[in-house]
Amino acid sequence: MVLDMKTMMIGLMLLGFAGGALAIEPAELDSRIRELTAKFEMLQAKADTRIPPDVLQRAQGVILLDRTKAGFLFAYEGGGGVALVREKGTDTWSPAGFLGASEASLGFQVGGEKNFYAILLMSRDADRVLTEPNYKFGGEATGTAGDASGGHEGKFSTMNQPVLIYDSRKGLYGGATIQGGSITPDDKANRIYYGQFVTMRDILLDHRVQTTESSTDLARKLNEYSRVPDVAPSARK
Repeated sequence: MVLDMKTMMIGLMLLGFAGGALAIEPAELDSRIRELTAKFEMLQAKADTRIPPDVLQRAQGVILLDRTKAGFLFAYEGGGGVALVREKGTDTWSPAGFLGASEASLGFQVGGEKNFYAILLMSRDADRVLTEPNYKFGGEATGTAGDASGGHEGKFSTMNQPVLIYDSRKGLYGGATIQGGSITPDDKANRIYYGQFVTMRDILLDHRVQTTESSTDLARKLNEYSRVPDVAPSARK
């Protein structure tokens, strides 16, 4: 009986810790966007991982995703991040929508360790991927990790690919798939952050929310790294 009571008390304590961890504040979500922005800048700072500007310029949607694997009492596998969609034919990006990701269905072959990814949605269906829960994306990046990062495409062409995935360790990542249901809206985070219940369509397409400062900063960085450097006159000859 004493053992049972001890077990019960430990369980209640753990539930209390878990409940505290689930209480997300808007400021924490704002910090999450800024942290993802900083990690994107770190990815872009390294020649062997950065996304070439002409590739980023063609992206119709961007997902910045952190993946975590932990196993202290409550095992957790998966990740979270944000998505932005480019308005058609412009350099204007939508506000950030929060996402969750499933470890089992993402298809990354990276051993489950914590890592950061920039997922570029290259097709005009990018908004459908993020706003229609039953839409089957079926995108795949084949080839070998690192073949097309840093502005050198190597053996792998980034043209006509529906999705391109860059990771913080190897650059362009090969053998990765995005399957239906693997990346889903984080409705709770979006509700808390924007102060009302909103869908991903409301956030990304329908202008139902105001862009926050942190989201604007992230969009600015995406545009900065999308600029293709001017070629000097002497180099054109």
